[in-house]
Amino acid sequence: MMIKRIAQLMGHQGSVFALSQGHTPQYMLSGAGDGWIVEWDLENPEVGKLLAKVDSNIFSLLFLPDKNQIIAGNMNGGLHFIDLNNADKNKNIAHHSKGVFDIQLIHNQLFTIGGDGVITRWSVEEIRSIESFQLSAKSLRCMDFSKERHEFAVGASDGHIYFLDEKLNLKNIIKNAHKNSVFSLKYALDGQYLISGGRDALLKMWRLDENVTASGAWQEGLLELSAHLYTINKIAFHPQNPDIFATASRDKTIKIWQLMTLKDNQNVKIEEIKLLKVINTIRYGGHPNSVNTLSWTPYNNWLISGSDDRSLMIWDINLEI
Repeated sequence: MMIKRIAQLMGHQGSVFALSQGHTPQYMLSGAGDGWIVEWDLENPEVGKLLAKVDSNIFSLLFLPDKNQIIAGNMNGGLHFIDLNNADKNKNIAHHSKGVFDIQLIHNQLFTIGGDGVITRWSVEEIRSIESFQLSAKSLRCMDFSKERHEFAVGASDGHIYFLDEKLNLKNIIKNAHKNSVFSLKYALDGQYLISGGRDALLKMWRLDENVTASGAWQEGLLELSAHLYTINKIAFHPQNPDIFATASRDKTIKIWQLMTLKDNQNVKIEEIKLLKVINTIRYGGHPNSVNTLSWTPYNNWLISGSDDRSLMIWDINLEI
């Protein structure tokens, strides 16, 4: 494996917390503590284009290419609906009482989670909330959706992982999945597994079909790794290789991992999570501060990282060498 830093994207005046793909894979949007939303052309990344500015730290970001619309969540729980075709249609909504930590579009419906422990479904067309569900008394930090299982997994600051169906009905809970906040999670291998990362710096893997008993109580995760020195902020899978993923941490590193699988009677089982590379400052010129977010774009299969150092970096991860 060969790792090459393609470029460092400068211009933000605050920590970079959020990334979203732009109207094509060639474009990436970033949101930061300065309230700026910047568009980057990955083919010519030297200069970013300021698309919008809000009055609060941006914690989450989503671009809707068919509407040419940006949705940004801020540290105070507000949502900014930004229409790039018509500024008169812009709308700011104070909804969550604390920060909006994730935004996702599922089946043309928008979902947000906040520091108030609430998950909300939104109408994109009407720009209004449809329903909300109080999951936890503490912050909801991350979520992922499995189209195979038709469910959400939501990680919270109470250490639990919650599972909900598409109607936001609570299906199950992995209690105390991490010793404290669950900061990142991703479904793997067509929803058979869930990978989670926490403030405890642990990386855990859960077998979703076999790990729950008849009483609904969860066994310990199948695998548990002391993956980083500090909080695991983000997990991002390779766009073409479902066995490869990256983690970002407050310990200033990005790590590349491989799911080592074994086929058993037509079923694929994960036997091991293998560490392939550590991207750090000394060897690769990585971020000198916390790495807060990642996006593994299909454009050249480049990995994009955002950091407290106020910059983004573009990484070429060549798996063939």
